Amino acid sequence: MSSPVARAGHTVAAELVAAVLTVEVVAGDAVVATDEVVVLESMKMEIPVLAEVDGVVAEVVVAEGDVVSEGDPLVIITPARGASPS
Repeated sequence: MSSPVARAGHTVAAELVAAVLTVEVVAGDAVVATDEVVVLESMKMEIPVLAEVDGVVAEVVVAEGDVVSEGDPLVIITPARGASPS
């Protein structure tokens, strides 16, 4: 079951199994599409994860050192007016 925040916002999800190397945002930060929100590490490669919509970070779901699987939520963004959540 998703949280109320997740239902109202845009979820930035992991695209592969990886470790969370760094979290670049905190709840309340304004972001624009293409801002780096998390850096994952897989097979000794750093993979930046970017915001996909303009808005405000509503929730950071992961912490540095967490291991995530494909599809796991990383960050929830409340879209700016005019942007539609997915």
